[in-house]
Amino acid sequence: MIVDDHEVVRRGIAEVVERADGMKVVAEAGSVADGVRRAGLVHPQVLLVDLQLPDGTGIDLMNQIRTLLPDARAIVLTSFDDDDALAAALEAGAAAYLLKSVRGAEITDVIRAVAAGRTLLDERTVTRRRAGHEDPTENLTPSELKVLDLIGDGMSNREIAEKLGVAEKTVKNHITSLLSKMGLQRRTQVAAWVAARRHSSWRADNSQH
Repeated sequence: MIVDDHEVVRRGIAEVVERADGMKVVAEAGSVADGVRRAGLVHPQVLLVDLQLPDGTGIDLMNQIRTLLPDARAIVLTSFDDDDALAAALEAGAAAYLLKSVRGAEITDVIRAVAAGRTLLDERTVTRRRAGHEDPTENLTPSELKVLDLIGDGMSNREIAEKLGVAEKTVKNHITSLLSKMGLQRRTQVAAWVAARRHSSWRADNSQH
């Protein structure tokens, strides 16, 4: 069963699955409520679940289905390459975590493995990922973090200096220091990094406000 709020994505995955030997898409859903209702009707063996759904997250869906169908196995299929999402998926009992950039053959291989009882997502994967993904901002001072955020807002050095009530030279010093700590060369890379972070949350935006 495929749960994704984009019909084009669902159709694409369904085609890949239907072409594979011994696999059949028993249902499709575009929301948490719809997914829970349909799973109760068709009892899928494996669920492919997107993390961001209009009425909640794929984690909500997996938690509800785990109570309803304890034997169903879930695979998270998402565009968010995010350590928190990975950890939440593991906690909700997901057997695998796939990015939407995967090739079709990979999806069917993972479905086969999960249907056969294998788990491809475990505590080790999450820990290993976290170890390799240290936060490049963890050594920044509070002032540098403020400057980082304002660069992300598109402010110039002069505007940042005025906002923080410091000299423009101080802002430049902060930027030189944060570039070196983050392993970046240019101010534009900092702006790009902040923008990517702000858009990478797998939880729906409304849950952050």
